[in-house]
Amino acid sequence: FQTHKKKKKKKKKKKKKKLLTTMLRRVSRVAAMRQAKAAVQQFRGMQSLSEIRENAPIMFCFQCEQTSAGHGCDKIGMCGKRPRVAVLQDLAVHVTKGISQYAHAARQLDPTASDPEVDRFVLEVLFATMTNVNNDRNRFVDYVSQGANIKAKAEALYRKAGGKETFSGPAAWTTSSFEEEVLSEMAENVGVLHRALDYDEDTFSLIELITYGVKGMAAYAHHAMVQGKESDDIYAQTHMLLSSICNPNASVESLLPLALKCGEVNIQVMALLEQAHIEAYGVPTPKEVNTKPVPGKCILVSGHDIQDLANILKQTEGTGINVYSHGELLPGHGYPELQKFPHFAGHYGGAWQKQRIDFNDFPGAILMTTNCMIEPKSTYKKRIFTRATVGWPGIPHIEGNDFSEVVKCAQACDGFKEGAPAKTKNMTTGFGADAILSHAETVVGAVKSGDIKHFYVIGGCDGRESARSYFTDLAKAVPKDAVILTLGCGKFRFNTEEFGDIGGVPRLLDVGQCNDAYGAVRVALALKDALGLESVNDLPLSFGVSWFEQKAVAVLLSLLHLDVKNIHLGPKLPAFLTPNIASFLVNNYGITPVATGPADAAKMYKMKNNHLASSA
Repeated sequence: FQTHKKKKKKKKKKKKKKLLTTMLRRVSRVAAMRQAKAAVQQFRGMQSLSEIRENAPIMFCFQCEQTSAGHGCDKIGMCGKRPRVAVLQDLAVHVTKGISQYAHAARQLDPTASDPEVDRFVLEVLFATMTNVNNDRNRFVDYVSQGANIKAKAEALYRKAGGKETFSGPAAWTTSSFEEEVLSEMAENVGVLHRALDYDEDTFSLIELITYGVKGMAAYAHHAMVQGKESDDIYAQTHMLLSSICNPNASVESLLPLALKCGEVNIQVMALLEQAHIEAYGVPTPKEVNTKPVPGKCILVSGHDIQDLANILKQTEGTGINVYSHGELLPGHGYPELQKFPHFAGHYGGAWQKQRIDFNDFPGAILMTTNCMIEPKSTYKKRIFTRATVGWPGIPHIEGNDFSEVVKCAQACDGFKEGAPAKTKNMTTGFGADAILSHAETVVGAVKSGDIKHFYVIGGCDGRESARSYFTDLAKAVPKDAVILTLGCGKFRFNTEEFGDIGGVPRLLDVGQCNDAYGAVRVALALKDALGLESVNDLPLSFGVSWFEQKAVAVLLSLLHLDVKNIHLGPKLPAFLTPNIASFLVNNYGITPVATGPADAAKMYKMKNNHLASSA
């Protein structure tokens, strides 16, 4: 009895201790939540970078649209990026700037002074630091380590070309150790808030605008590079832009032309990428894409890389495995060479932000080729693979073009059963610039007759916020005698709606991926010429641009370079734009924050051209 009593007492004590521990954890969790909430409220109240600097956190990132509280992520990224990854990414970008300082200086002395390894490395690292691309901190330790060797090669080019100067800034950065802890500590001294100390707020805002524009441009150039298309001039301009923003004497006056230059170079890059895709896979043609799953084993390919999609299709021929596109690979169905594969079964799911649902429900292997990747759920962690610049801790990564591990995984999965439901209605894609322009006479005739009274470009990047329903509302509110050109993953907000046609011209034309903004520009320029107009702004053409990450920044700068006016940009303006820089864009280009879909659709429709009100 005494023994039983002691055991009971001991058990009671243990239970009490466990209860106390649980309570303490709850209290700690609540305290942490309150602290986070207070931090968010504090950030909301901050009006300037100088105030933020005083409360400098471990990480600070505001390169994408979803940034915390509309100011910046300071504890963990809204994208899931951890503080350690954030600071290592900052350091990796710092290292690439140092490489570009030497690479640009070398080309100035000798235009032939270049090294493909140097050029390609800069593209890869910039791409890897974009939102939702790579969250594997070990990869960034490797990038920084490799970067030291690449910088030595860039410096050697400069010395060989006759350069004598010793550069300051990022080019002067060195380390005696490539241990993660050492690099992380050093990285905190080159991050956003530290860089901001060297400039006034408006100058710093433009430096960040150019930085993010160059990142987006580098991503597109990397897509073209893997397709075998490169341009020494594009590499030279990339190094020039990165080197220029390292200038300690940079000013608003010197940086504004560079921002537009970034947009100009990005047009070259998008043109090169379009050429690469057409040469490899043919001119896109309109195609209705099946969305109902076909019974059998399956692979889902997400991201943007058409070459990876093509390679997967080739390596699954005769295996009984069906291949599906996801996200921005929907336009892959428009390419004639890819249409030849009978097991290219269709498209599955929607835009990137729904992948945790789509990937969870998909009963096969998944390949993530580029952005946008979200932290995987445990339910599909063992059947998702990353590729090229993409990375996530604990997820198998594939180098090279051998996808046998993905194929093996698909064969081991259940696959789709008979009668599996479709995620969405069928979608139509493939209305690239050449496809539209092949019917230019019909389109121009409809404009001249008044059957088509207006064109809307609605698209760009999609995202999680409920405010993005604006773009659905905008598309639905477009008058019946107007045509919508769409591109990027923003299309998934409305591309299953029925829009009908105008005299045989579909009212919704899916031009392609986000980089196919170049195709939309080609269409606009061709219409301008066919109608005998002087400027794109003379067209009855309006832009509703959905931005999220750095590719969209590059596209926006390209539109500004082309002097396109009155762009409605949303769901909100970039956090890295100061009030003065935002005002400059509003006053000189008519950049307009979005209101409501119906109101903006009506306002745009009344605009017979795209000139600013003062010069219309």
